[in-house]
Amino acid sequence: MKHFIKLNVVSILYALMIFVPLELMVNVYRISRITGIDIGVVTIGSGIATIVGFILGTTLFFFLTNKWLNGRKMNYWTIILWVPYFVLFGYLFASYFPITYGGDDPNPATGLVAIGALLSFPFYILIINLIGSVNHDKTI
Repeated sequence: MKHFIKLNVVSILYALMIFVPLELMVNVYRISRITGIDIGVVTIGSGIATIVGFILGTTLFFFLTNKWLNGRKMNYWTIILWVPYFVLFGYLFASYFPITYGGDDPNPATGLVAIGALLSFPFYILIINLIGSVNHDKTI
């Protein structure tokens, strides 16, 4: 049961890792309007936050895969399990923070970037699981 809970916690963290940068990217107009910060500064800030989050998240996931998930084959379920949590986070965010101002609608190209990120994210999780399990095998 502990492994099941750990697996779901890691899946939630994976979902948050992709959800937060996508929401920052989609909501640059809203952030700029509400805070009064220039759109260029918000765009650069969200890009920097995405890169820093990606680097810190990757190191965190290598640690969690090696320490919590112990190189088991069940780890590969995280490739699928992050999706329901991502959908849940998206639904909750859209419910609590709906777009009420038409100027906050994201650029259409943002959707293409989001689709690309969402399609490549399972491969990212697979690579982390593969490298984490290889590192675990070497430490035993």
